[in-house]
Amino acid sequence: MDPRSMRSMFIYLMIAVAGMAIIFTVFGDSFNPSTEVPISKVISMAKQGELRTIEVRGDTLSAVTIDGEMLTSRKEQGSSIIEQLGDAGVNEGSGYVDVVVEGTGGIGSFFGILLNFLPVIFFGAILLFMMRQAQGGGSQTFGFGKSKAKLFDSDNPRVGFVDVQGVDEAKEELEEVVEFLKTPERFLALGAKIPKGVLLMGPPGVGKTLLARAVAGEAEVPFFSISGSEFVEMFVGVGASRVRDLFDQAKKNAPCIVFVDEIDAVGRHRGAGLGGGHDEREQTLNQILVEMDGFDTNTNVIVLASTNRPDILDPALLRPGRFDRRVTLDTPDVKGREEILNIHAKGKPFDDSVDFEGIAKQTSGFSGADLMNLVNESAILAARRNKKAISYDELAESIDRVLAGPEKKNKVISDRERSMVAYHEAGHALVGHVLPYADPPYKVTIVARGQTGGHTRFQPEEESSLITQNQLEARMASAMGGRVAEELVFYEITTGAGNDLEQATNIAKTMITRLGMSKKLGPRTFGKREELVFLGKQGSEQADYSDDIAQTIDEEVHGLVEKSYRVATETIKSNMSKLTALAEYLLEHETIEGDKLKDLLNQSYPSV
Repeated sequence: MDPRSMRSMFIYLMIAVAGMAIIFTVFGDSFNPSTEVPISKVISMAKQGELRTIEVRGDTLSAVTIDGEMLTSRKEQGSSIIEQLGDAGVNEGSGYVDVVVEGTGGIGSFFGILLNFLPVIFFGAILLFMMRQAQGGGSQTFGFGKSKAKLFDSDNPRVGFVDVQGVDEAKEELEEVVEFLKTPERFLALGAKIPKGVLLMGPPGVGKTLLARAVAGEAEVPFFSISGSEFVEMFVGVGASRVRDLFDQAKKNAPCIVFVDEIDAVGRHRGAGLGGGHDEREQTLNQILVEMDGFDTNTNVIVLASTNRPDILDPALLRPGRFDRRVTLDTPDVKGREEILNIHAKGKPFDDSVDFEGIAKQTSGFSGADLMNLVNESAILAARRNKKAISYDELAESIDRVLAGPEKKNKVISDRERSMVAYHEAGHALVGHVLPYADPPYKVTIVARGQTGGHTRFQPEEESSLITQNQLEARMASAMGGRVAEELVFYEITTGAGNDLEQATNIAKTMITRLGMSKKLGPRTFGKREELVFLGKQGSEQADYSDDIAQTIDEEVHGLVEKSYRVATETIKSNMSKLTALAEYLLEHETIEGDKLKDLLNQSYPSV
């Protein structure tokens, strides 16, 4: 049993004993078989010879009658029972009684005083116990400003660089830092200095923390890990104290590595602006700046930090001498995704037919965390279906679950609505298949998931970081395919195309205002934006153009959207037989993908 548990048991035992003592002190007389009588009756009975003995204990009298009955009484403080008996004529012939006076020893006096103060001690113990529990232990009272960093156990590494894939360039940068710590002589011989800090930047889920854990597993030096939020407390000065204590520990264990996760929690830009002013956070940041590159520059401590908000970090924190290296992590490419899938597949029984290369091609834009969740979901699905191995069906189902949510099996839908969904999704797939610059469709389904009644998943033939104007216009036309199909087949439009219209409008607006793809407005951008770089969200936009230009932008955006609508209409009208064939297949089988979808759209059908 640990010492803390023993202390808790001892405190509970003391409280129980004190409680029992109070009960016996207050209610002790109720357990005594004697009868309490007035002092006058005791003297009268003694005078009549009915008492055998009287025992005196302080101001308490205990009398025993001739019949053996026990009586108790109390006399006045400071008075003598012998004098009172003498004044009543007792022991002078009219009656006789033995009087015994019991003395009070030191121990008895001590216990008497203790009993008097027992209620105060009892409630004081309860109050102290509650305070200790609220603070999580008495030692925290004096350790409030101590660092909460955890020292990694290098004797039992769990993750290494072998377990990190898809970020080869970032891994190479950190491998060099670990090598510098292991063999500094090779670098020092050329006059190289050890980097003060490495900042890992990237969107959520790309492996920043995993890479730091790999450094902890590979480095043969002490590794301290702490979150940026653990520095900030309600009281000003606590964060700075914890920073000093953290670096004091690091200096004692130098050379070593300190990892600060989510440093944006404490490293925000000081003063007014994004994030606002905050005395505690600013003092903590000032202390970090001093510790990383102040007057004491001989420390051999490397600071490793991660963030997905580098745009709000203080410039003084980002300058060389503090964070010498900035490593940007992005979502992995198709090769990286395949490597990540192979890592997460270790220890799981997969069917021989599973092709991770094909799965990697279908998961464009997935982060490492998404791929880990994908493999885990497939294992859960296989267990739910009582399978001994994970097959392609579970992986394909998991991709849809990650993208759109779980399947709505119990959703009630009418035949007409189901037919509308089938033609809507078939319209998307048909336009994407026919247009030369569009991404070809890979999977079409009318199974409801999340907020969608069905969805069409496109898979580019090859991944590229550059997108041409023709490709963007083809994407807009593909988005319009569902709306056009509804209108041509059912002669009415539904709310199902709302997200498609929003997507097409956003593409058109981006082409005009950010990419300079308007012949009328020319190659320039419009509007100043504050964006969350790695979170994909726009903070605010400030117009830097006139009202006439704004009207022209609206006209250009409207023209692009109308053009994509016309292209989609012409494409579907000239391929109505293929649209009907695909929609009928979906109504019968609900889902089609891969080569089956491609073969169905490549076939020739009679004109409709």
